[in-house]
Amino acid sequence: MVLKKWKKITASLMLSIVTLGSGLTFLEAPPASAAANAVPSYEVKFLAKPELVLSNDGTPRSEVIQTLGLNSAPHSITVEYFDTHALGLDAQGWNVRFRKKDNKNNYELTYKKRYPVINGDINAALTLANQEGFDQSDDNYEAEIDWGYNKQTLSFSNTKKVDAKTSGTPLPSEKEALNLLLDKLPGKLKNWSASNWGKQQLTQARAYGPITFHRYEGAWNGQELTLEVWPIRNASGTGTENVVEVSFKTTDSSAVSGLRSQLMQVLQNKNWLIPADGLKTQTILERY
Repeated sequence: MVLKKWKKITASLMLSIVTLGSGLTFLEAPPASAAANAVPSYEVKFLAKPELVLSNDGTPRSEVIQTLGLNSAPHSITVEYFDTHALGLDAQGWNVRFRKKDNKNNYELTYKKRYPVINGDINAALTLANQEGFDQSDDNYEAEIDWGYNKQTLSFSNTKKVDAKTSGTPLPSEKEALNLLLDKLPGKLKNWSASNWGKQQLTQARAYGPITFHRYEGAWNGQELTLEVWPIRNASGTGTENVVEVSFKTTDSSAVSGLRSQLMQVLQNKNWLIPADGLKTQTILERY
């Protein structure tokens, strides 16, 4: 009898708790706050006229070296990109790069996702990237704004390093490079639009390249500046043409615009500037 009475009391108490409803909000877990947008660094890039900045042997003229504060001895870097014949990775904004620097004892494997910055609205691009999983909490990817003559592009890069078997810039065989890229494939790319999508794309990929380019490093206006000379296959496939890129990097979002304007002015005053955006990676994917 006592047991039945206790059950009634318990049932009545439970009914009262349910009836209170929202009055017991202290029992609910607080909603998880969304991660903040990533904070990007900046890389300003300009194309320069090879016929005016390079000597006949493909090295920078002495006036260019002096004006931009460059070292006369360059570093050599060999690079190739991997994608399917139909450029399936590129179509989704992904680029996969394999490269070796002459002064390093490792290979660099880089997986990069790009987002266009429309009408200069960097925050909109960062918000879209956040919605797709690239936010401030993810320290596997470096966020960067590439700022050219007209365009801005937001990119997120994940770079892995693997010990190299040889010195200098030679790359391993295409098959070995692809196996290394697959072995280090990050989860975001692997499962980008569907489970194992990125792995399936990369498994079917081939090399675009390789290309060995030269990087001249220096200091300009308090910034580390580089000039790169890329001998890229020409459109007809009969030879190569030099693409010259002048760039600097900074994490100072308040100073980047002014520094960019100053560098542009220097290049314009010397008649070295090509008033167009660089499409280096896209050109390589089209011509190799």
